[in-house]
Amino acid sequence: MTENQQPGGDERPGGDERFVPQPDEDLTARVAEIADTEAEQRAASLRAGLETYELADEDRALLAEYEDGEGAAGRTGPAPVLAIIGRPNVGKSTLINRILGRREAVVEDVPGVTRDRVSYPAEWSGRQLTLVDTGGWDIDARGMASRIAEQAEIAVELADAVVFVVDATTGPTATDEHIVRMLRRSRKPVVLVANKVDDERGELLAAELWSLGLGEPHAVSAMHGRGVADLLDVVIDVLPEVSGVEALEEVGGPRRVALVGRPNVGKSSLLNKLVGSERVLVDNVAGTTRDPVDELVELGGRQWRFVDTAGIRKRARQATGADFYAALRTQTALERAEVAVVLLEADQPLSEQDVRIVKMVTEAGRALVLAFNKWDLMDDERRHFLEREIEQDLQHVDWAPRVNISARTGRHAERLVPAMERALESWDTRIPTGRLNAFLGELVAANPHPVRGGKQPRILFGTQASNRPPKFVLFTTGFLDPGYRRYITRRLRETFGFEGSPIEISMRIREKRQRR
Repeated sequence: MTENQQPGGDERPGGDERFVPQPDEDLTARVAEIADTEAEQRAASLRAGLETYELADEDRALLAEYEDGEGAAGRTGPAPVLAIIGRPNVGKSTLINRILGRREAVVEDVPGVTRDRVSYPAEWSGRQLTLVDTGGWDIDARGMASRIAEQAEIAVELADAVVFVVDATTGPTATDEHIVRMLRRSRKPVVLVANKVDDERGELLAAELWSLGLGEPHAVSAMHGRGVADLLDVVIDVLPEVSGVEALEEVGGPRRVALVGRPNVGKSSLLNKLVGSERVLVDNVAGTTRDPVDELVELGGRQWRFVDTAGIRKRARQATGADFYAALRTQTALERAEVAVVLLEADQPLSEQDVRIVKMVTEAGRALVLAFNKWDLMDDERRHFLEREIEQDLQHVDWAPRVNISARTGRHAERLVPAMERALESWDTRIPTGRLNAFLGELVAANPHPVRGGKQPRILFGTQASNRPPKFVLFTTGFLDPGYRRYITRRLRETFGFEGSPIEISMRIREKRQRR
């Protein structure tokens, strides 16, 4: 939840036309001809001009760290994971939506409603974290308390810290006691939350939760936002800088690859072929794999750490028990990976599920390679229809390398290596601030942002806030249309590469400082 998040869409004031860029085929050449010293001088001048605008402390911290284009590489591991657990209908999803600042987790006034996604990237006070929402169990009065505690235990196992949500209006229940015992065994940091506290009477009810023995209950109203900021300050204090769920890889160690895709698409067969042994259980029954299996594989003269992940059988809202947590473990594997190889069945039509899995990878910010399996079963007619499907359904990731393979025979599997190397190189790329602002200057000169409502938003300065994946921050005088941001992203790729890596662009809209 940040002040700089901007809504998507193509909303434009009445009468304003859609942005249509003019051809500018020599942009890349013009940027390349600018000497480094000149680029740095341009950036320094723009940076000085930025001082005439109202800058927040976080702006100055960002500029101080990255204005050389050689800032710290950032985290050396994945963001810490925070599990949100509790009984059904205590407000877990409402709390997650409040933290995110948008409606992501499905919320209904019925116990046990699950949602399409179970993990969400979030930010608070400049710190990145991953929220894990628990759910997916069938509501059954018989033995419900023990089953909920068992499934919460899996979520806790995959987390660095836990927020345990209790309904203050009902007080602690037998189910809550089950979960408390599990939390004590886990030895994970726990922040106790008393939800649905809207007034002083609620504060008194919240005080009763001291009896759970988990320390101070933090009173909040997820529905109205009361106390949530204070809760997040506490959460940030107990979370590590980077996730400790999985041991961090040494610098220079094997790059981490997640194999993801629909069940029975050939992930285990591919891994076995790469390893050269039947390391992973393979069966024609979809969903054979339950837990990720790490495997060191030597390809292209170097070692890679492959994670074969459980197939995502269906939407999480339809999954129950082991299937639900297989999807959760798949998302966790993505968080631990650097590059994801998405396996797709070339001889079958692309499905909504395929597209959703690709989206999961890009939202996790991982480098991406598309591997079309069973290519040996293709005929000319199917190739024609596949190209049309790719153009229609995967156009948004046309920057991802494509490899055609056969997991069964191992044909062309070696082509995965250069594709993964290209994607990771892009994922690691950092553009010097001078070169980035030279690019922005040339781009805007040829295609300025259209006038909107009588005003023309300007880009004051740009910096790359981080890599892995590349994230860019643009200081602007107004909101940039989604179409214009897509144009900037496309030209960034054309000028600097970024094949196989998602790119994020955010805005910080700043106003002129008032003269005193």
